[in-house]
Amino acid sequence: MTAIDPTAHLTAEQIEELGRELDAIRDEVIADRGEKDAAYIRKVISAQRKLELVSRGVLLFSIFPPAWLLGTAGLSVAKIMDNMEIGHNVLHGQWDWMRDPKIHSTTWEWDHVSPSEQWKHSHNELHHTYTNVIGKDNDLGYGIMRVDEDQKWHPIHLGQPLWNFINACFFEYGIAAYDLELGKNLHKRRRKNPEFRARAKAVGRKIRKQVLKDYVIHPLLSGPSFLPTLAATFTANLVRNIWSHSVIMCGHFPEGVQVFERRSIKGETRGQWYLRQMMGSANISGSKAMHFMTGNLSHQIEHHLFPDLPSNRYAEVAVKVRALFEKYELEYVTGPLPKQVFSAWRKVFRLSLPNKKPKVNTPDREQELVAA
Repeated sequence: MTAIDPTAHLTAEQIEELGRELDAIRDEVIADRGEKDAAYIRKVISAQRKLELVSRGVLLFSIFPPAWLLGTAGLSVAKIMDNMEIGHNVLHGQWDWMRDPKIHSTTWEWDHVSPSEQWKHSHNELHHTYTNVIGKDNDLGYGIMRVDEDQKWHPIHLGQPLWNFINACFFEYGIAAYDLELGKNLHKRRRKNPEFRARAKAVGRKIRKQVLKDYVIHPLLSGPSFLPTLAATFTANLVRNIWSHSVIMCGHFPEGVQVFERRSIKGETRGQWYLRQMMGSANISGSKAMHFMTGNLSHQIEHHLFPDLPSNRYAEVAVKVRALFEKYELEYVTGPLPKQVFSAWRKVFRLSLPNKKPKVNTPDREQELVAA
């Protein structure tokens, strides 16, 4: 929310026209999907599996420092590829059009403690529907942070930089927790709810499976390299968690990204939904390698506009989307990774403190929202 609406210059007709232009961009890519795109995702999956296999093979000899470093680096990259460019995007249904049962959102399971079905509900259905809407979007601050000056400050918010750092280190567990909506379900009566218990058991099974694979089976296979392999796997998971957390933070939390009140989306049209995605997201600029390692979530604006388009097409889509930002005189929030990380963390620290000056309510306060 902001006192100055950066979309106030747009008329209702312009917003709907913007929506139609974005629909046209989406339709063009959908009509053009084909074998080249299918070959891309199959190549990425094959490369990821080979890299993970080779890296785990090298870690069999991780008692030797060079092998530990090489195996840990390879496993870290393989886990990032699995979560970012493959898992996240397959579970969005970006490749369902191929009708390949092995690469389909209904059958895919990823290297993550959050079961894919639960993640799809909290991410695809809730986050992408209610992007940056306070109280509706669990991805906004992960339920543990103050994300806007208008939110009431409490002394507990002083600790949010620490909570955010801990969440980054164990990000996959944080995602599993808010997929379960653990905070509101800790009440005794809610814990007894059959639906919650079933979901909690599914998370427990997935955690046990991941822990068994990463911290028991593979280290045991390493024999005398058991402890170095254990440390290598923990390090790879840590690297993957911090990297994915950083990418998500850069796409949702830098200065310039807008947040919204629940009442601002009442009666929202298609054009207004598109506009909220545009103003509630930020990009990361960089090389092709950077885009690949972020799962193309460096094109977060384009991903929020078109979450079901193949990720390898976001770069070409971004050119057209940016042109629309310029046409409608909107700010396209983007920057290199270090800049975006610094901006997001600066915002985390700023919002952990009470407002320096209380906001003054005006008769038009109800209308001073970003959403049209």
